[in-house]
Amino acid sequence: MTEQQLETRAASGKSTGNHQEQIAGIIAQTEKITLADGRHPTVIPYLSISRNSRITPLIPSVLTPSFCLILQGMKKLHYGSTSLEYLPGDYMVSMIHLPAFAQIAGVSREMPYIGLRIDITTQEIASVMTQAGISIKPRNKKVNNAAFIGKADSSLLEVFSRLLKLTGNGSPREAVYLSGLIKHELIFNLLTGDYGHLFLQEVLFDQKAGGIGQAIEWIHQNYSRSFTVHELADANNMSVSGMHHKFKAITAMGPLQYQKQLRLQEARRLMLSGSMGATAAAMEVGYESASQFSREYRRLFGLPPLKDIQAVRRSIDPGEF
Repeated sequence: MTEQQLETRAASGKSTGNHQEQIAGIIAQTEKITLADGRHPTVIPYLSISRNSRITPLIPSVLTPSFCLILQGMKKLHYGSTSLEYLPGDYMVSMIHLPAFAQIAGVSREMPYIGLRIDITTQEIASVMTQAGISIKPRNKKVNNAAFIGKADSSLLEVFSRLLKLTGNGSPREAVYLSGLIKHELIFNLLTGDYGHLFLQEVLFDQKAGGIGQAIEWIHQNYSRSFTVHELADANNMSVSGMHHKFKAITAMGPLQYQKQLRLQEARRLMLSGSMGATAAAMEVGYESASQFSREYRRLFGLPPLKDIQAVRRSIDPGEF
C-alpha cells in the first residue's frame, strides 16, 4: 500500500450510514441500466458501467486518463513497483496512459463488482481550472504517481446519482448536453476536494514544467519508435538523471520499461483481435527480432505469445475494467 493510499485510508475513516445509503442508491440506478457482466457504455459518451460477478486473475491492460468509482466489490491494481487496492466508495484516477495489471476480488454472483468509469482529459481539467479561477499549490515538492486513490464524499456521490438519472430521463440529446455540465461540476469537485493536490500535478499539465507530461505523451504516441533516454531527456530539456527520477515517480517505471509494456500490451491486443499473428504483431509495435519479442512477452505475461492468446480465448473475456 502506497503512502498516498495510506493517506486516503487515514483521512476517510469508516463510511457513515448516509454514505452507504448513497452508494446503495447508485447501485440500484446502475441495475436499471444493466445486470449483465462486462463493460457497458451509456447514452452519455464518457460514462460506462462495469460489472463482474467472478473473481479474476491479474489481467494486463493499459489505463487511460479516467476517473473510476467503485460501488461494490474490490479491485487491485499493479503497475511498475506500485500496488493499489480500492473498496466501495473509493475512486481511482489515472492522469496518463499507464500499463498495469488489474484484478477483481471479493465478489460473487449475488454481490458483483460494480464500478463507474468517466473518461477525462487534461484539457478538460485545465478548462475547468481556468473558468473557475482555481489555483492549487502542491503540499510539497514531491512528484506523485499519476494514478492514485481517493475517497468519494457525499457531494461527489450526489453528482454521480444525478448523472445516472440522465441516462433514463429525457432525450439522449438532453442527456449529452446536461452531462457535459455535470462533468465540469465533477472535475471542480475533485480539484477543490481533499485530493486536489494529487489530481493536479503541474508536471503533467505544464509542458514546460520538467517536460515529463510531454515526454510521457510522446512515448505513448510513438511507442513503436526506437529512442534512448538521453535523446528523450535532450528533447525535453532535462538531464538523464532528472528524466529517470521524475518519470519513475509518476509512472513507477523507467521510460524504456514504459515503452516496452505499451508495445507488448498493444501486440497482445492485436493478436487477441485476430487481425495479426505473433510475428506481424511484433513488427507492428516496433520489434525487429521475433525471438526478443517472444522472450519479453513471456516475461510480462507468463506464457509465450501463441500459448497466452490461446489461454485467454479459453477463459472469460477480460474486457476492460
